[in-house]
Amino acid sequence: MPKSIFRRLSKKFMITVNSLVAVCFLMGCYGKFFSAYKWWPVSLLSLGAFYLLILLLLFLSFWIFIKPGWSFISIIAIALAFSPISRIIPFRLNADFSINKNPFNIRVMSWNVAQFDVLYNKRSPETRDKMVDLINEYQPDIACFQEMVAGDTLVNLNTPYYRKYSFFSVYEFSAKLKMPYYFYTYDFRDDFLNHQHFGTMIFSKYPVVKKQALSFYPYDYNSNFQYADIVKGTDTIRVFNIHLQSMKFSQGNLSYIENPSIESKQDLQKSKSVIDKFKTAFIKRKVQADHIRAEIDKSPYPVIVCGDLNDVPNSYAYQTIGDNLQNAFEEKGTGLGRTFTGIAPTLRIDNIFMSKAFTVNQYCRVTKKLSDHFPVIADIVKEK
Repeated sequence: MPKSIFRRLSKKFMITVNSLVAVCFLMGCYGKFFSAYKWWPVSLLSLGAFYLLILLLLFLSFWIFIKPGWSFISIIAIALAFSPISRIIPFRLNADFSINKNPFNIRVMSWNVAQFDVLYNKRSPETRDKMVDLINEYQPDIACFQEMVAGDTLVNLNTPYYRKYSFFSVYEFSAKLKMPYYFYTYDFRDDFLNHQHFGTMIFSKYPVVKKQALSFYPYDYNSNFQYADIVKGTDTIRVFNIHLQSMKFSQGNLSYIENPSIESKQDLQKSKSVIDKFKTAFIKRKVQADHIRAEIDKSPYPVIVCGDLNDVPNSYAYQTIGDNLQNAFEEKGTGLGRTFTGIAPTLRIDNIFMSKAFTVNQYCRVTKKLSDHFPVIADIVKEK
């Protein structure tokens, strides 16, 4: 009798947990429908959706051998989330990339360049040069950089002052990358050293006919974004370069995330600090994504949207910005496509979106660790 009761309780427990995981998984996959103001914890489920999927598959395997009828919980949840799952992991086995460009294609690169390693340039100046070499190796026609640092003030190159404080100027980057057209957006409050600014940058081999910086409250770095109207042949394309709110984790936060614990009052304080940063970032990204979406909808031209979203494919930010657009990774990528090198292997947070007027011919993620992000590259062509 006790054995029978234990079995029934165990069965009910497993069914309850399986159902709870299924509900959390579906909420995470469809996070767009939950306001970050009231339902910000759902955004945590969006971040963990891939791991919840693994749990559902484990439950599925368990029930198949124990009680096949209950496997329908996982099957139904996975079926209902088929579209979001395909955004996280495209059903594609391989994706070749030819470094040789088709002249009819537009090669687009998006990269969070992490200031081109300016903070450690004196110690390891070769990092910046390797990054420039990588960009030149792939020869993008349009390159969108986030966390860009460069100077745009003309100074005397022969003065000791320049040698002490100067990093690459915008003009030097433009010459080295052989991209004569550019648009640099920055806030003077975020300057590095003297003459060095911190912002976002669009480089182009094609003429830029309009440049626009947009900003909204609280007018900080992540509340600014830019677009440029670029002309290729007879076509005009509006290119957006964006960088959404990061978690702003300190090294202590990252250490706690890797080794979480609640064994002391200090641990609880660390946990609260991490949770508060999650909440703040989710809410800010919601606001930023809404502003960017509004500007995309105003465009009279086909758009390309590049940038660091600091959020995953099933998040509110990703789905709002990507609504009615194609994503280069979803069209031609494989695997998880991780673009951020730290914390978790599921963080594909750097993206290239484009209007459906384009066809994506190939995509790649360059897994050379020169920044804390991997650059992503897509060859696209506009249909006539």
